Amino acid sequence: MNSIFNNSVLLSAVIAGSVAQILKVILTLITEKQIVWDRFIETGGMPSAHSASVTALSVSLGMKYGWDSPLVAISFIFAYIVMYDATGVRQAAGKHAQLINELIDELGHLFDEGFQPKTLKTLLGHTLPQVFLGALLGVLIAVLTVENLLVK
Repeated sequence: MNSIFNNSVLLSAVIAGSVAQILKVILTLITEKQIVWDRFIETGGMPSAHSASVTALSVSLGMKYGWDSPLVAISFIFAYIVMYDATGVRQAAGKHAQLINELIDELGHLFDEGFQPKTLKTLLGHTLPQVFLGALLGVLIAVLTVENLLVK
């Protein structure tokens, strides 16, 4: 179990995702003037924790095993799919949820008393800037953790 905590690649990805989630709480405090602790565990928002994690993973692997490693190739394709999905499918799902919520609000009086629909979560995906800044954060965290702290 101790060796997993010495895995610089894993730690880099986990730290990057965690820092991104912490930044979401801080940015919400700045923009909305309130602490919203749920932002720490929610998907969506600025910056993308998914992008930060998978980018840190890819960059850490490249720095540790060489940029021509098959591990880097696998992780780059994985990162591409995650980031593409965040700006495509998940972003569209969030927009659909928002429209459905608006329809429920407008047409709620048509539902019988036994049917009480729950509000759908709308913050699912990311915009391109959110993904881009998450990826930049991932590169920064990978360089800081792998170069300075963990690789011997």
